[in-house]
Amino acid sequence: IWSGIYNSNAGVNNTNQFIMAESITKDINPVYGSVQSLLNKDTRLIMFCEDKVLRAVTNKDALYNADGKPQLVASNAVVGDVQSYQGDYGISKNPESMVTTPYRTYFTDVNRNQVLSLSTEGIRSISNLGMRDYFANTMKSDVWRTLGTYDPNKTEYNLTISKKYSKSQIEPHEQVTVSFSEGSNGWISFKSFHPQS
Repeated sequence: IWSGIYNSNAGVNNTNQFIMAESITKDINPVYGSVQSLLNKDTRLIMFCEDKVLRAVTNKDALYNADGKPQLVASNAVVGDVQSYQGDYGISKNPESMVTTPYRTYFTDVNRNQVLSLSTEGIRSISNLGMRDYFANTMKSDVWRTLGTYDPNKTEYNLTISKKYSKSQIEPHEQVTVSFSEGSNGWISFKSFHPQS
């Protein structure tokens, strides 16, 4: 759901108006679960649902030819045609794991015990690069939070997995931080620190 337009040149600011008589919503298949995070990349909107990652063009829509190939056309639709990325992955209920760099987006799917990377080539599992069993065992129960951070100096994605037995537990009983390097194409170290936010 989105608001009215904002145009700085004309002095129009309708961002506080949500008029239901206008078409201000985009429906997404509820079988994918709730939308946990939105990411705007150039003219594309990426929607991270619990069980699927979707993409849509913004301010354009797609018309399909008889052969099934899409053609982009100008439209007044804020969010155009929605398509899914290949693979049965989502972001579960852990949007805090998402980190975006200029070339990649990293996130976790705790329900499927996966750490994933999204690029222009699609989604790939980076947890399978030598750490499949480790993440399967670590994420199988009691995961409270998977916090993703990025170190631009070392170009590393740091993932901190925190576990709690219940939501009433104040401090996590187990925390681990692991680092992934795209340059090494693998998990390079366990860290001694645990980010607090």
